[in-house]
Amino acid sequence: MSCSILQKGRNLPCLKSVGGIKSIILVDFGDLGTLSVTGAEVTTISTTPAGYRYLVKPGSSGMEETITASAENGTVYYDQNVTIQLQKLDKETQSELQDVAKGNPHVFVEDFNSNTFLVGAYNGADVSAGTIGTGTALADFTGFSMTFTAQETLPAFFCASAVVSALVIGTAIDPA
Repeated sequence: MSCSILQKGRNLPCLKSVGGIKSIILVDFGDLGTLSVTGAEVTTISTTPAGYRYLVKPGSSGMEETITASAENGTVYYDQNVTIQLQKLDKETQSELQDVAKGNPHVFVEDFNSNTFLVGAYNGADVSAGTIGTGTALADFTGFSMTFTAQETLPAFFCASAVVSALVIGTAIDPA
C-alpha cells in the first residue's frame, strides 16, 4: 500500500530568524478547555485560564522537538522538550518550582521570532529534570534550571496571538 501524502516542497528562507526563547507561560493541565486548531495553529481556546509567565535571559533557554517513528509498528510521535534557566536563587521561586514539578502543565513558549508554541497541548508536560545550583566560580550560573517534557501525536502547535492574549497572566515573583 502506498501513502500519497506529499503536497509541497520548501524554499530556502531569508536569513532573518534567531534562536532561543523569551519566556514560557505555564497553565494548569486541563484548564485550556477545547482547542480550535486550523492547520498547525491553535486559533482559539474555550476558556480564559490563568497563566504564569517566566521570563528567561537570551541564550539560556530553548525548545526542541524530536520525531520518533517506527516503521515496524506504524507509529509516530513527537518528544517536546523545553529547557529554561532562571537566574538567582530565592526562596519564593524554589517553593513555586516545587509545585510546578508535581504537576503536568501546558507550556506556552514564546521565541525571539514572535512565535508562540503550545507544548503538551493534549497530554501536558512533565518536569523531567532540573537543578538548583550556585556555580563554583564568581562568573558561574547561579539559579534554577528545569526541563519540561511532553509526548504528543502532533508537533507543538503555533498559537494565534488572540490565544495568548486570552490567558489571564497571574502575579510574578520578583527575585530582586
